[in-house]
Amino acid sequence: MTAFITRCLKSLLPRLLLGCWLTAVLGLGVAQAQTSVAGTEPPTLRLERSDDALWLSTQLKFDLSPAVVDALHKGIPIYLVAEANVSRERWYWTNKHLASVQRHLRLSYHPLTRRWRLNSNFSESNDSAQGLALNQNFESLADAMRTIRRISYWRIADIAAIDSDGKYAVEFNFQLDTTQLPRPLQIGTQGQSDWLISVRASQSLGAELRR
Repeated sequence: MTAFITRCLKSLLPRLLLGCWLTAVLGLGVAQAQTSVAGTEPPTLRLERSDDALWLSTQLKFDLSPAVVDALHKGIPIYLVAEANVSRERWYWTNKHLASVQRHLRLSYHPLTRRWRLNSNFSESNDSAQGLALNQNFESLADAMRTIRRISYWRIADIAAIDSDGKYAVEFNFQLDTTQLPRPLQIGTQGQSDWLISVRASQSLGAELRR
């Protein structure tokens, strides 16, 4: 019986090794594809302070997939959300939340006029119904994307909330909000890397930025 089991293991070993090798290769391929399709890389955050506020600027690096562009051409708008959170670092507990701001973007294409429209809403809380609204029209998708990718002098916190002796961190998130899509499209895009846009970055406040 022992000899029989040994012979079986020897005959199965090459197949097992081949299966492990294929799994590793395919798994690596999937991970690389998801990273490539997302087309994002961590941005550099530029933080500046004034007498009363802390400001954030950054340049995002991502592209819309052909599937997203095709949906736009069919008259389906897409929704993008940028969020910045400021917190105070605490070694004895979780970080203390100080401020949170959001920027909601709605990009749409109008076939009759062949123009692109970008609706922007800036809020100082999670309530997107309050804040400054801005509407812009563009002749091309490339022009609209240049505006979307560029964030300049975004007020993210009151400087009075930041002490000179504390340690603070800014967390930035930018993503495509698929929950705003039509219900059938929401179901169809679940797990699809073509609809994955997620950019994250974090940065500590230097001494020169603290009050």
